Amino acid sequence: MEPLFAPRGVVVIGASRDRSKLGAVMSRSLSRFPGPVAGVNPRDADPGQGRFASVADAATALGAPLDLAVLCVPAPASAGALTEAAAGGVRAALVCSGGYAEAGGPGIGYQADLIEAARNAGVVLLGPNTSGFLAPALGLTATFVPGAASVPAGTVAVVAASGGVNHALAFLLAEAGLGVSLAVGLGNAVDVTAADVLTHLAGDDTTRAVALHIESVTDGPALTAAVRALTARVPVAALVLGRNDVADFARSHTGALSTSWRVTRAALRQAGAVLVDDERQLVDAVTALSLVRLPARRHPGVGVVTAQAGPGLLHVDGLRGHGVTVPPLGEATTARLAGLLPPLTYQANPVDTGRPGETFPQVIAAVTADPAIDLVSVYALAEPDSLDLPAALAASGCTRVVVATGGPASETAGLREALRPRGVAVLGSPAALTTAVTALVHDAQSQSRARATSSGTAGAGRVDGAVFDEDQAKTLLTSLGITTPQRRVYETRAEAEQALADLGGPLAMKLLDASVTHKTDIDGVHLGITEQAGLHQALDILQTAGARRFLAERMASPGVDLIVGAVRDPVFGPMVLVGFGGVMAEAFADVATTPAPTTGAEVADLLGELSGQPLLNGFRGAPAVDRQAVGRVAAVLGDLLIANDQMESIEINPLRFTAEGVIALDAVVTAGHPDTQEGARR
Repeated sequence: MEPLFAPRGVVVIGASRDRSKLGAVMSRSLSRFPGPVAGVNPRDADPGQGRFASVADAATALGAPLDLAVLCVPAPASAGALTEAAAGGVRAALVCSGGYAEAGGPGIGYQADLIEAARNAGVVLLGPNTSGFLAPALGLTATFVPGAASVPAGTVAVVAASGGVNHALAFLLAEAGLGVSLAVGLGNAVDVTAADVLTHLAGDDTTRAVALHIESVTDGPALTAAVRALTARVPVAALVLGRNDVADFARSHTGALSTSWRVTRAALRQAGAVLVDDERQLVDAVTALSLVRLPARRHPGVGVVTAQAGPGLLHVDGLRGHGVTVPPLGEATTARLAGLLPPLTYQANPVDTGRPGETFPQVIAAVTADPAIDLVSVYALAEPDSLDLPAALAASGCTRVVVATGGPASETAGLREALRPRGVAVLGSPAALTTAVTALVHDAQSQSRARATSSGTAGAGRVDGAVFDEDQAKTLLTSLGITTPQRRVYETRAEAEQALADLGGPLAMKLLDASVTHKTDIDGVHLGITEQAGLHQALDILQTAGARRFLAERMASPGVDLIVGAVRDPVFGPMVLVGFGGVMAEAFADVATTPAPTTGAEVADLLGELSGQPLLNGFRGAPAVDRQAVGRVAAVLGDLLIANDQMESIEINPLRFTAEGVIALDAVVTAGHPDTQEGARR
């Protein structure tokens, strides 16, 4: 990446004397670069004005290497221009023009030609279809966006799928007083990808946090490996497009298929990234993460100190909604607070000080010293006549603190400038403070999760067979230690009668056919059979539907139905999912997912993300679900999928939790083509 992001010299291909043309705009943007900058326009060469007939001529005239070429030529001419630039010594290229795969038609061919030209020349290629990048500390503004040069150098890097989003985030970071170390818009990302830039940033000592924007992913394992390596050094906050149906628009934007939003977020989360929901949250998250990083903790405790009750309530409500622990303070702490605050103030957690007074620093110090507290979150209006907030924080001795304040812009900006050198992030609202604190907590939790290599359960090895009916699928589950109902397979009425006699009622009678996944849709399941008349009535219906083989099962006790499975995602590979089962799985899609391999403990935590998760806690007399037991089942299924290339997915729906434990009531194994699976692993 060195020739691209830290070039010795830059050349603009398509430079123009017409100030409105892209090449002229780009040349002006690059005028602040301290190294040599030249333009190339074979049809309008004017060395006196810095425009040459070729890159070779420009390099000779300037007596310096020109590592980076910025191509400002139409798509049909780009491949040829890149080849000529490489012949002049260029080692990297930024292609700004559009009209490639994102436009369809001939653009697909133009993009293929450009890729081939870069590959043949050994040139690193950023784009096409991007507005460029910024490296303010180097004075390098390789973008045509007006005002981009005003973005100051800072410690936050931006890696965005979109050039427009890249600049939007850079401007927001500048507005927040942060600036950027590097801000890159990937465009169509035909060569340089998000994974490549993240890998580059892993060796950049000036970057303290990374804001990542994702629209689509072509190589999931490469992306997650890059995030995992980077988060070992600095935190990453990620915004993933696609919560709603914008696939067609996204495809028209970069020419790539949109990636599953749920799967992409799950993979990034397991790799160590902190997830946010919009660009404002992304900026708030990296504002905190660039200044404070908590040590690894499974459940970090947050102490909240507020000088205004209303904003404090909004903040604490938001934290608890995100699963952040706001623990009760210890007896020693509450006793100390009682001596510092008036009797009518709230002295638990949160601590409401009322209008702040001279004891404000001691209050913060007392909360900081509590053994249950890993981070202190402070909200206070800018009231310089009653509270010198920088002095109060300094006097408290608290080093792990995040602040939000409100007031006139001039005063809040002054607080931000005073506190940032002390490592204190300052946010502008209770919601922003909630985002920042949540990001710090989730980053600490990510650090505490060791990368799983196996569920730790023996037996999830290779299996024979590519097609499984329900009985075979359940036999496989039994071999993995997963409980399944007592059952019999039969073909004749006499065998059915014997099954009822052997198993006793009530029974479930099912069609047994590996080609039928949703048996209830064709009246292929009959429940509650206890006597011969009901048995023969069910057989009549099943045979009318064309069934030749049948399954009789002893019915399970009532309980909570879940869906647990593993599926081979085409981008990220094997994924494990858990959610509410039965028809609810498809009707509401209340599921959570994570890459395999995983652990039972990690999957147990995932269950807490389900919107219906209160139903797992013993709702209306139902047994409380043993989340660890469900997690162990899911982790084993993930291991099974990893071990078997021919398997596309395995699903238990429902997996019922009863007073006796978990039991798999239905199971489907789907085979895939081995070549496809090999491609997914790559």
